[in-house]
Amino acid sequence: MGDPPGEQIAARLEGLPLPRHVAIVMDGNGRWAQRHGEPRHAGHRAGVRSIRSVVEACGRLGIEGLTLFAFSSENWRRPRGEVRVLMELFRTTLDRELEALHSNGVRLRFSGDRSGLAPALQARLTEAERLTAANTGTTLVLATNYGGRWEIAEAARRLARAAARGEIDPEAIDEGQVAGALSVPDLPDPDLFIRTGGEQRLSNFLLWQLAYTELYFTETLWPEFGADELATALEAFARRDRRYGGVGREAWGQTRHA
Repeated sequence: MGDPPGEQIAARLEGLPLPRHVAIVMDGNGRWAQRHGEPRHAGHRAGVRSIRSVVEACGRLGIEGLTLFAFSSENWRRPRGEVRVLMELFRTTLDRELEALHSNGVRLRFSGDRSGLAPALQARLTEAERLTAANTGTTLVLATNYGGRWEIAEAARRLARAAARGEIDPEAIDEGQVAGALSVPDLPDPDLFIRTGGEQRLSNFLLWQLAYTELYFTETLWPEFGADELATALEAFARRDRRYGGVGREAWGQTRHA
């Protein structure tokens, strides 16, 4: 027998610069279901397998953070029945996978407006965070009832309240303080953004954090995206020349030796 998939991926990427933090918009569940003659909820259920595969691969590769767009604030506009299925699937998947995540050292975090979720689900999220808080493996952030504009506005409200209490000087607010008021301030900004399903937009996801992130779009539908496809995205990332507004590696070398 060959090496397990995780070991194969690690060998394939050995020596390449890997991102510390990967963010993913998991798109294409509904279209996958349609192509297979299944109802939309079957696509969402199939997508859970991809989540498991990608989380396991990130853990194997030592990637520090993985943020998944689980449910956007705009998703409430979907048909009521689909929203109900999504919420139930989220709850049952969390219940089923939590112990395995914990035993594998994954730290679970949630980003989004929890006040819009059912009280029982809010309690489950809090308990999952408490259980895994001391874990030192990959931090898995599930963006749930999340919108990038909401997050920035919420950060502004936090800073405004602190200024009103006299704790900070409004004139001293800088980018670092804004970043520190975001939902998960202790993770580095994503180095790599992946969107499956062929669409090429951010869809109100991590608008502040993606300022200098490398963007990778694939036609692959989310239920068909696994460790192999993740490795392809990571290989593409390794070929990027990240300049952060400066000059590229080649130009930098020419400048130094001019």
